[in-house]
Amino acid sequence: RRLWLMFPPRLIKEPLIWKLGQKFKVVTNIRQASITDEIGIVCLELDGKREEVKAAIAWMEKQGVNVEPVEIGVIES
Repeated sequence: RRLWLMFPPRLIKEPLIWKLGQKFKVVTNIRQASITDEIGIVCLELDGKREEVKAAIAWMEKQGVNVEPVEIGVIES
């Protein structure tokens, strides 16, 4: 599953993606990232069992990260 993660300034220096891979049985793959002092935007692939991926997304949102699905175009699918 491919997601956009938007990190607020207070979370930019936190290793949340690393923690995600430690806390849940998911494989993380950063596809794209843009980080400044004001915001962090990351395109992240999450692979794993559906329940683990859903729990990982819920945990990220609970931490304060805005999580949105990446729209997949006709060519990519």
